[in-house]
Amino acid sequence: MVLNRIQDLLEAGRFEQAEAEARALAASPRARGGDPGLVSWLARSLAAGAAIAHGRGAELLPELETLITELEQTVGADRQLLLVVRSNRAAVLVQQDRHTEAEAETQDILRGTTRIAHLTKMWRIELNVLTNLAAALNGQGRYEEAEAIARGNLPHADGPIAAFLHCALVRSLNGQSRYEEALAEARRYTPVGGRAASGALEIVTARALHGLGRRDEAVATAREALTACEQFLHPAHPRIKEAQWLLTHIIAEKPAPE
Repeated sequence: MVLNRIQDLLEAGRFEQAEAEARALAASPRARGGDPGLVSWLARSLAAGAAIAHGRGAELLPELETLITELEQTVGADRQLLLVVRSNRAAVLVQQDRHTEAEAETQDILRGTTRIAHLTKMWRIELNVLTNLAAALNGQGRYEEAEAIARGNLPHADGPIAAFLHCALVRSLNGQSRYEEALAEARRYTPVGGRAASGALEIVTARALHGLGRRDEAVATAREALTACEQFLHPAHPRIKEAQWLLTHIIAEKPAPE
């Protein structure tokens, strides 16, 4: 099935190809069989998800809004897809540092998953949403809350979700100036996040090293983060700017006297 192939491409980190094939399918769903409306919505959702993972979230917001508006007028199984698309919107809001809006969105999505949980398995959607919520809380300086969410849900996660929850946990520890714990956590457990997580763990590790005064190691790790981001992510991905800022910030500081 074409949709399964696109999903496989997305999970493999082949974002450009996944988006291209999804958009082609969305443009001609009737030729592929199945419910034309649902096939189109699924394809457009996958295309948006691929673009967001690649780092083009900002330009996708209007498209997400349109898709959400269409799905809000449906009932039944399409409600699950609506929550997925709204979770993608929350991820974009996080990427844009619109953390208060992202928090409100994730909280509302979680209420939605509760309402339809009796109809279908919602755990993976919930984990995605909780990952975005932890990031939004970190962005607001509410590190203890973010830590609780990350610790509570990491045991249930795998793949990219686990990678991002893990990074959220390390970031929350950094935010509390618990740098030794942050570094230990970063090095204790390194889930495979794939291309979408490129540079994320290195960034929070560099922050922990910097907090401990280990400047040379922090610089080297920040360089690794920037290299990974530039190699695997779209130039518009906000993580590239974060890695650039962090590297410049660490280098600009005078080394601590020995």
